[in-house]
Amino acid sequence: MKPDLPPPTLRLRIDREALAANWRALDRLSGAASAGAAVKADAYGLGVDNVVPVLREAGVEHFFVAHWSEVPALLPHVEPARIAVLHGPLSDEDARFARETGMRPVLNSLLQARLWSEAGGGPCHLMVDTGINRLGLPPAELADPLIAALQIDTLMSHLASADEDVAQNGAQLALFEQVARAVPARRRSLANSAGIALGERYAFDLTRPGLALYGGVPRAELAGVIRQVAYPQAAVLQLRDLAPGDCVGYGATWTAGHPLRAATVSLGYADGFLRCWSGRGVLGHGEAVLPLIGRVSMDLVVVDASAAPDLREGDWLDLPYSLPEAAAASDLSQYELLTLLGKRFRRTA
Repeated sequence: MKPDLPPPTLRLRIDREALAANWRALDRLSGAASAGAAVKADAYGLGVDNVVPVLREAGVEHFFVAHWSEVPALLPHVEPARIAVLHGPLSDEDARFARETGMRPVLNSLLQARLWSEAGGGPCHLMVDTGINRLGLPPAELADPLIAALQIDTLMSHLASADEDVAQNGAQLALFEQVARAVPARRRSLANSAGIALGERYAFDLTRPGLALYGGVPRAELAGVIRQVAYPQAAVLQLRDLAPGDCVGYGATWTAGHPLRAATVSLGYADGFLRCWSGRGVLGHGEAVLPLIGRVSMDLVVVDASAAPDLREGDWLDLPYSLPEAAAASDLSQYELLTLLGKRFRRTA
């Protein structure tokens, strides 16, 4: 018998209650519309198996992923017809997979519409580009017979600047309203997390929150509504006393100016804690704040542990991960902060 693997020195606690509460708040703010859930990128890095059952229990009925490769992880938790694949089919194989499993492809082009029809068709979603110029069918192509032949479940578009107060939001809304009047569909969907905060006019029939489910606050209206979900921690590997003149880390970028106690911690850029935190990040131990000293390396960081005289090797330190505050401190986006969290974190819910 093989021995049990020792526990990791990185862990990520997922607050299930906060996750469910965030969805309920976003569903409420969606007014008459229902809120779905974007769970692409392994549920924004938190893990499909940790997130999707919580959201299903809370009441989510529609789930969105980007890649076909993301579908199998959802199937133990969600009926295929409730899964939408945003990138759509790029080949006959993609279209057949959707048909045979019962997925709902999001069609973004005339090519994808043709692939879907040639595979036998059936219910699908249609993405129309209203100004982000990324994925989506140009409105000028909506009159093509391939589109008229589709059985459109949800007509969709995507806001480019919903986290800002700019004229583009209203322009996209007006164009989508025009498109929705011309294209028959069972449902219409425009708003992401930030779009929900723009008001009920943007909600239509189905909203597609992602970031805010996981603790992100893309607009000020959601501050105080959205709760933190992800709580990363890293273990102390070693403690040492530094003397004045001792340098720390690659490049000797930091030099002790006075005696202090330093802790080497099991955390690095391979875990998503990037070098941009060097010289500006802190870890926490209870009420004590422990500043990073020296550069972040692949697997290790060093902190000034003088404020935590009771700290011992093997103790856990907290990564301050209120996403809006961490984004301001690191210059990373709230999206990056979540999706960068590496696989060496043991995720628990």
